[in-house]
Amino acid sequence: MSGLQETQFTGANVILHAFDWKYADIAQRAREISELGYGSVLVSPPMKSAQDDRWWQRYQPQDYRVIDNALGNTTDFKNMVEALDCVGVLVYADVVFNHMANEAHLRRDLQYPRKESLQEYQQEAAKFRDLALFGDLSKPLFDEEDFVEAFGIEDWKNKWEVQNGRITGGPTDPGLPTLRVCDHVVEQQRAYLSALKAIGVKGFRIDAAKHMTLEHLKRVWTEDITHDIHIFGEIITDGGATEEEYELFLEPYLKETRLGAYDFPLFSTIFKAFSRKGSFTSLIDPYCFGQALSNRRAITFAITHDIPNNDVFLDLIMDEEDEWLAYAYILGRDGGVPLIYTDLDTSGIKGKDGKPRWKNAWKDSRMAKMIAFHNLVHGEPMMVLEGNDDMLVLQRGEKGILVLNKSARPQSLLLQGDNDLVDMISNLKVASGQEMKVAAKSAMLLVSE
Repeated sequence: MSGLQETQFTGANVILHAFDWKYADIAQRAREISELGYGSVLVSPPMKSAQDDRWWQRYQPQDYRVIDNALGNTTDFKNMVEALDCVGVLVYADVVFNHMANEAHLRRDLQYPRKESLQEYQQEAAKFRDLALFGDLSKPLFDEEDFVEAFGIEDWKNKWEVQNGRITGGPTDPGLPTLRVCDHVVEQQRAYLSALKAIGVKGFRIDAAKHMTLEHLKRVWTEDITHDIHIFGEIITDGGATEEEYELFLEPYLKETRLGAYDFPLFSTIFKAFSRKGSFTSLIDPYCFGQALSNRRAITFAITHDIPNNDVFLDLIMDEEDEWLAYAYILGRDGGVPLIYTDLDTSGIKGKDGKPRWKNAWKDSRMAKMIAFHNLVHGEPMMVLEGNDDMLVLQRGEKGILVLNKSARPQSLLLQGDNDLVDMISNLKVASGQEMKVAAKSAMLLVSE
């Protein structure tokens, strides 16, 4: 494994998920992103999709061969990659390979892009020659032959149905046309990935990976594509080992590929640990009990874009204070690559201050300090100093100590050692051998003064 890949897989690389941000806006903020300590930025799918303000349109591809959507075009995307590269930040691209756009309201055929788009390519040939990533824009990318028979998924615990049926919004929705695993589809998807790699993309998030067969994943993500690239799949499950969805979808993916994945088992463990009856003892070594992915495969998070933006997941939104403590945990522990979600008020959900809850989370002073702590202690061994229902204290080598208190009451803590410490979050100083008070519902990031 190369040095870059080693860094990407082992966590000294906090990912900013700039969800639904325009590529030009990301480029403009490149220096700020770098100064906050982020190692990479995950951007919304760079392909042709509807020029529409609704975020989910980004996940309905019309063509891979040009980047042309509401967030920008190929030129904007290249400029963004260059701007981030200048400040040492990598670009990760979200890719959608399971399906194409639902255009049943416009037409009955399955040609992508539709004939009006092909005509536009010809009428504005110079423009689209500049925007083309690969391929012959005088011909369709896909046609009827490249899709499986249409039927909507009804049983979400039936693996065959989930991986062959259409994702729909209900019985009256024709759904997203599901691509067939065949030579032509695989060739186009590989050509697209190769083109993005040539631009400088260093990571890929596989959208709806749960809906793709292992054969499809293995045929697309071969060694020449995966070399020097960090790849992780989105496989939403209801928990870790022993849970049905884990065993149906995530376990085979982890066994049969070397790709990373969102650590939904760990998220489920965190979510339960913060509940009224939950205990922080479950956060001491969740991997040991099959309740977290291995360090090298995990993308860790406190929230993903699906949770606040889909009604079915709304009950997984953590209490605001708890979410900040969860971030302290994933950024302070050893293991996984942390992903920080931010949006432009896509969900409309507001925080306690009345402002969009996740819009400025990425640059909040607390987040900046947590990322700084993460980058400081990365690679240091982890030792549990204390773990009970309400408190968790993790030492990271000689460089730092994470203290979490989920209780509604302050807790006392006495740490052994000769060094005076300071809390990066509050700037509170703690003399060696002095008992400290850990405030209710709070985190401390202690480093040598």
